[in-house]
Order: sequence, then C-alpha cells, then structure tokens
Amino acid sequence: MWLEIIILFIMAFLPPIFYVIWIRNTEKFNREKWIPIFYCFLWGATIAIIASLLLELGLGIPIALSSSNYTVLFFLMAVIIAPFVEELTKPIALSLKIVKKELDEPEDGLIYGAVAGLGFAATENLFYGWDAMVNQGFLYFLILISIRSFVGCLLHASATAWTGYGYGKFIMKHTRFIRVLPYFLLAMFIHGFYNFIPVYGIMTGYGSALFAALIFVIVTIYIVRKKIKTLDLLNNKNSL
Repeated sequence: MWLEIIILFIMAFLPPIFYVIWIRNTEKFNREKWIPIFYCFLWGATIAIIASLLLELGLGIPIALSSSNYTVLFFLMAVIIAPFVEELTKPIALSLKIVKKELDEPEDGLIYGAVAGLGFAATENLFYGWDAMVNQGFLYFLILISIRSFVGCLLHASATAWTGYGYGKFIMKHTRFIRVLPYFLLAMFIHGFYNFIPVYGIMTGYGSALFAALIFVIVTIYIVRKKIKTLDLLNNKNSL
C-alpha cells in the first residue's frame, strides 16, 4: 500500500512540477525567480483548494436543495459554479507580497497565474487519484491519473493564466479592478467549456470527448505560451 501511495504522490505532483518549469522557462529574458514561483504553486495546491471546496459547498448546497434534477445540478456545478469559484481563488496567489513585488512585466501575470493553476491541479490529481485507487483499482487509477496529468493540468494552467494576466496588469499599472473582469470571464469560459466536454461525451461517446479535451487544452496552452513569448520579446526590445 505504501508503494501505491508513493506512486500516487509522484504521478499527481511530478507532471505539474514539470509544467511549472516549462511555463517559467517560456520567458527567454528576465525569467521569474524560483521562490515566488514556489509560493504561487503552494497557494494553488493548498489555500486555493480549501477555499474552493468551502465556496463550492456554500453555493452548491442551496442549488441542490432547490432542484431535484441531477442533470441540471451537475451542469450548474461543473460549468458555472466550479469555474467561477476556482478561477476566483487561484489567482489570489499574485497578491502575496513575495509574488507581488516580482510583477514588473505584463507576461509575469500569465506565468504566475499558470503556476497557481498547476498547484491546484496537482492537489486535485491527488484527490481524484486516491478515489480511483481505493474504489476502482490500480489500473483504473493509472489510466485516470495519466489523462488528468495532461488535460487537467494544462486546463488549470491555461485558464488561470488569463486571470493572472489581468490581475498582474491591475497591480503593475494601478488600473481599475474592473479591468480584470474580462480576463476573469475568459478564464471562466475556458474552464467551463472544458468541464462541459464530459456532457458532450455523454451524448457522443467518451472517445470523442477525450479527443476534444486534448485538442482544446493543446490550443489553449499554445496561445498562453505564445502570448508570453510575444510580450517577453517586446519588453526586451523596449528595454534596449
């Protein structure tokens, strides 16, 4: 059993850590320091998870009591409530003093937002992996954690990167907080659309849903990394 637990932790946390290095190194110039990166990841893996669970329970219980339709409840929780709550709690990592003082370039918000999302994904992988291992068996666990280590991680990274981008601009440029709202809504849309894919899978088959999820996260993380590279290059040219 101890060997299985060790494998669970390795498979839950190692891929997100790999993606953190990958996202952080997307910048060619003035790369972010590892200590604020660590704090962002830790926030996502702990505080954001706890806050999201409490908020989702607080918002979900009244909905569950007011509706006996499981399909409607599932849709509201997965596509509306979860994206709203999780994309609200994860990017607060950027307000940590040790992170906030490192926000000096527009792409920094994208990076720190993505890292907080990856911390969240790591703990989420741990929860889902443990449930699969205990209730479904080791083979099912391996399949589930392998899929989540790619699509789940990149989803959280690419969604929260955008709220981090808006929040970073708010901190650096002292703009009105309302300017963050479009990026928050974008993050919610990305997350909500991804969570809608299992509903699509019920109608069309899980093979096509998995393919759709793969394509979606590949496209979204590509756009995020391209944005980081573009801003990084532009800032370097402007500083010369």
